[in-house]
Amino acid sequence: MIIGGSASQKLAAKIAWELEDTLCPVETRKFPDGERYLRIKEDVEDGAVVVQSTGYPQDENLIELFLILKTLQDMAVEDVKVVIPYFGYGRQERRFKDFEAVSASIMADMIEFCGASELLCVNLHEDDIRDFFDIPVHNLSAMQPLAEHIGARFEDPVIVAPDKGALSFAEEIAGILGCECDHMEKTRISPEKVETKPKNMDVKGRDTVIIDDIISTGGTIVNATNILRKHGAESVVVSCVHPVLVGDALLKIFAAGVDDVIGTDTLRSDVSTVSVAGIIAQKLREI
Repeated sequence: MIIGGSASQKLAAKIAWELEDTLCPVETRKFPDGERYLRIKEDVEDGAVVVQSTGYPQDENLIELFLILKTLQDMAVEDVKVVIPYFGYGRQERRFKDFEAVSASIMADMIEFCGASELLCVNLHEDDIRDFFDIPVHNLSAMQPLAEHIGARFEDPVIVAPDKGALSFAEEIAGILGCECDHMEKTRISPEKVETKPKNMDVKGRDTVIIDDIISTGGTIVNATNILRKHGAESVVVSCVHPVLVGDALLKIFAAGVDDVIGTDTLRSDVSTVSVAGIIAQKLREI
């Protein structure tokens, strides 16, 4: 059975459709004081796949996930695969200052304690997060469905990473599409002046697609867009796996001259047009 948490019900339904499996109904609501009530409305016998992203509001979505998992544990369901498309609290995977909470490690402990037997995520912010778990963890890549979407829109785009950290994503998509890729590079011209530009390519008159794993405030994307426009790009489209889009991030991105923003449905947003249901369903078939 597929069980969709409140944050990922549409994605859970798509996964169930891909697998020709059954969606298990879940009743969930809030008490007047804000606490969560949850009830699994059907018996679960052989095993379950729980789908719940843990983006904003992270704490509410995590508590609901823990309630689902512990309830399945109480029902003596032994095989509980957990799909967390966007892994909340994943950016604090190490201690940068003394006595900081390593939140990613704590989340891993809680997920295992609540009865998860296997975990699937999509483009973890840091792959090292898998080391916090004693259960199998699969870190899936959303670049294939993103590449297919981009390839259907552009004949010969340039895939651009907004910084060197995102270059691997640009290279993966470019490899799938058989097109060129580049990344933004900073060059210090003088002690006071730094120039940022595409490292290797002339993008003048070209369709460009910026790719990153997470878009949060949009600052990095705005900077990259300004540079591509300055260098004569014909069009600028932004794509990402996780459209976090805090506050007015989307407004700032479009105001910078972006033609379109493409995200996946690891998180619900106005730009979540590419589904990761196919890659999740395929992995569930394999395991």
